Amino acid sequence: MQSMQEIKKAIMSDLPRMMETEPEIRDFILRLTREMYAGKQETNDRFVQMMEELKRDREASEKRWQAWEKKWEEEQKAQREQWVAQEKKWEAWEKKWEEEQKAQRELWVAQEKKWEAWEKKWEEDLRSQKEQWEAWEKKWEENQKAQRELWVAQEKKWDAQEGKWEENQKAQERKWEENQKVINSMLQRIEEQNKKHDSSIGALGARWGLYSEAAFRNGLRAILEESFGVTVQRYEDYDYEGQVFGRPDQIELDVIIYNGILILCEIKSSFDKAGMYAFWRKKNFYQQKHGREVSRTIAISPMIDDRAKLVADELGIETYSYPDRMKLTKE
Repeated sequence: MQSMQEIKKAIMSDLPRMMETEPEIRDFILRLTREMYAGKQETNDRFVQMMEELKRDREASEKRWQAWEKKWEEEQKAQREQWVAQEKKWEAWEKKWEEEQKAQRELWVAQEKKWEAWEKKWEEDLRSQKEQWEAWEKKWEENQKAQRELWVAQEKKWDAQEGKWEENQKAQERKWEENQKVINSMLQRIEEQNKKHDSSIGALGARWGLYSEAAFRNGLRAILEESFGVTVQRYEDYDYEGQVFGRPDQIELDVIIYNGILILCEIKSSFDKAGMYAFWRKKNFYQQKHGREVSRTIAISPMIDDRAKLVADELGIETYSYPDRMKLTKE
């Protein structure tokens, strides 16, 4: 008669080929393992839900960016209005300058006409008014001096106007740089606020996981003890030799006793490969310290990594995750 080891070896060797060539065996294996993984429709539903969440996040981000674009457009509009006002101011100055130039030209025309009249009179009275001519010549020099002084004053006025224009230009440039600094500061504060929200969401998720574990554990204890006569204990001990975690640390387990059956249970928000190995070492620690054989080892979590499930199958740990159902009695 073949030993159990030989039977296992034969199954491992021939089962893949039989799955391909024997439809009845393939259907039997699929029915037997169907409850251990999610169906295609459920996987599609999860994917659709995840895509909807991503869509909502993207729409929220687009709304925030639209608000900032609107604010930017308003700032640009205010800048344009300010430039229009400045242009109007310069147009008024140019108009005033043209009026001054026109007045100067009219003054020169009137002066020319006046000098023509004086020259005519001077020619007529040249012989008889020689002394008067000298007086008028002196007056002419004084007028020339006055004209030069007027031109000098006009040049100074123009220089002052140019200086004022340059000052206004520099003021506009400084204001533009200040606006850019304000915008950059606002963008930096937005980035810091986003980082703060990301950190807050991460901390909230971790806290929710711990609270969910405790709430599920308390609810499970109440149902089993009050409705089914099952004893549920929270086992806490200290591993001084570091058998479980490689260093001294506290050990926590849920112990379920039902009709003489000893069940060790670990309830976590998620299980990875390392966590499954640690659960197995907790079981060995419990058996070695208390000298009792554990009938069943059960891992309960809404999220169990596929690699952790493979480890659980190899070590004989039962896993229950969404949408698996847990049974208390032996089959």
